Amino acid sequence: MNKILITGVTGFIGGATLENIINNDLGCDLLLLVRADSHGDAVKRVHENMRKFNISEDKLTKITEDNILLGDLGKPELYLEDPRLDSITHVINCAAIASFGKNPMIWKVNVDGTLALARRMATVKGLQRFLHVGTAMSCTPEPNTLVSEDTHFIEKNSHFVEYTHSKLIVEKLMRQHCPQMPLLFARPSIVVGHTKHGCKPSSSIFWVFNMGLMLQKFMCSMKDRIDVIPVDYCAEALVMLLNRDLPNGEVVHISAGDEHCVQFMEIDNAIADAMQRQPVGDNYAKVTYDVLLTMRRDLKKIFGPCNERIMLKAMYLYGQFAELNVRFDNHKLLSLGMPKPPRFTDYIGLCVSSTRHLSIPQQMMVDFK
Repeated sequence: MNKILITGVTGFIGGATLENIINNDLGCDLLLLVRADSHGDAVKRVHENMRKFNISEDKLTKITEDNILLGDLGKPELYLEDPRLDSITHVINCAAIASFGKNPMIWKVNVDGTLALARRMATVKGLQRFLHVGTAMSCTPEPNTLVSEDTHFIEKNSHFVEYTHSKLIVEKLMRQHCPQMPLLFARPSIVVGHTKHGCKPSSSIFWVFNMGLMLQKFMCSMKDRIDVIPVDYCAEALVMLLNRDLPNGEVVHISAGDEHCVQFMEIDNAIADAMQRQPVGDNYAKVTYDVLLTMRRDLKKIFGPCNERIMLKAMYLYGQFAELNVRFDNHKLLSLGMPKPPRFTDYIGLCVSSTRHLSIPQQMMVDFK
């Protein structure tokens, strides 16, 4: 029986991955790395997150203290000596500080802690796969391109945020320090919402689209495209990749690709339909960040109580990503048997309905923690 270590199960992608394994009853032993003061508290944290994915209470009772590896990726000394790690056959490493702010723990967790885990697991003789979840944006893509999966460590451009830079660096270090380990790098594109639960598990990034439409202006055009996948599709791909025969160190995009990415005008129409209002359409204007800056005094009128500095920072960072107009090639994933992804507009109505009670500042807190 496979014994799977999963990190990040109290987060978005890690939670969706655990949801997939539980609902599909894969018949494996699970060990979950969870940060908490006690094993009991760790179980509570996992249960609380899984309720966001509507996991039944009956299934939740099967996640017990026996499944917990108590520890913190940022403090590897707390758990790396646990002997249960020596019987692990597969690792899905979803844990990371995914903040687009300047969280002081980004490098300690995403690089130092992740590398320490990889080096420990490289000593496990029965390890069959170490699947590391990175991000497609780590390659600093050129604007208006279909990004290949072969661009491993090209740093031609500066990174917009420390998060993407840290994800690139740790991949490079894992290759250097663990050359014989069965490494596989999954690089999801932009993960937004869930096809069954909308934004109930997390409002991450969805608020950006509402923000631009409420402003009726942003740094991208309505004809630009964006590569978005739902978190449950990402999780399904991760579980599938665990047992695929791929060369060590392979990079696989989990993305919408050229066929299933969407234009911003399609997003505008889909959100308008879900909210039963007219789309912004021709009232929208592509502008520079300097123009957005001039609206600082109007932000509270538009969005309600908010931190104007953080709102402007969010517009700047996400505006840079939005105006890239890039897609990430997904032919490798599809060739392995993964079905084509849904389009963002297929489930955007659920994202709208699950965030009606939240203001834009409330929704964006998850991305600036």
